[in-house]
Amino acid sequence: MTRLQLPDPVSRRTGARHPRSSRWGSGGRLFAVAIVSGALVGACTDFAVHGPDPTPAVVRPSTSLPSPALGIVPAPQVSFAAVSWRDYHEVTLPYSAADGPRSTGGDLASGFARTPLGALLAAVHIAVRANAQWGPKVFEPTITKQVIGPDASSLLAATQGLYDKRHGHLPDGAALGRAYVVLEGFRWQGYSPDSASLDLVSAGPGDSDMTVRAATRIELQWGDSDWRVIAPPGGTWGGSAASIPSADGYVRFPNGGGGS
Repeated sequence: MTRLQLPDPVSRRTGARHPRSSRWGSGGRLFAVAIVSGALVGACTDFAVHGPDPTPAVVRPSTSLPSPALGIVPAPQVSFAAVSWRDYHEVTLPYSAADGPRSTGGDLASGFARTPLGALLAAVHIAVRANAQWGPKVFEPTITKQVIGPDASSLLAATQGLYDKRHGHLPDGAALGRAYVVLEGFRWQGYSPDSASLDLVSAGPGDSDMTVRAATRIELQWGDSDWRVIAPPGGTWGGSAASIPSADGYVRFPNGGGGS
């Protein structure tokens, strides 16, 4: 499969390539199974970008994403006025006192409001944490408790397998390191108080210092007084992701995912 090489937003304005060392970290290379499935963003979905010498798993070079869940209507606009942006292992994530997450102990995140913003925040936080990058202390309880559907067990097995493959000489259970990824925006596919569907845009460094982007379809369902992410088909985020040339047409996060 062919890796998609795209100009950085700065490059499109200035004609110069954005130095990887200033935005992504020295030696950063992209591997995307969407956000971070083995990928933030993974896709979260998952779209994870590692340091030197990862074996890239490439997002499908397609604009085709799964059809959204039935029975949901377009979501109202969400406001980021009361949203704060904080660092999570060098990935900037959104937080809201009113809409969640209300619990962030142990590097986990839960407690999201039954609102459009609550669903969006749940999609971001759960997809990011359902990722081999942070180690089994994070991805195992996240997937076990917050991911549902017939492919949830497959997602857990795939994430554990990816972690086992990549942790090398690190102590068992240790995080794999930082992820060179930015969440840039999203687009609703639909929303109701019981279910939601959206595409989450993540970006990271590809070859030749070019930015690569993916849109990952994330579907959620309300249950047990919180939002749950429905596991992607086959238990891999790659099947729910597509390469995109830019975040045009998506609702941009404040400051390009870096907060306001």
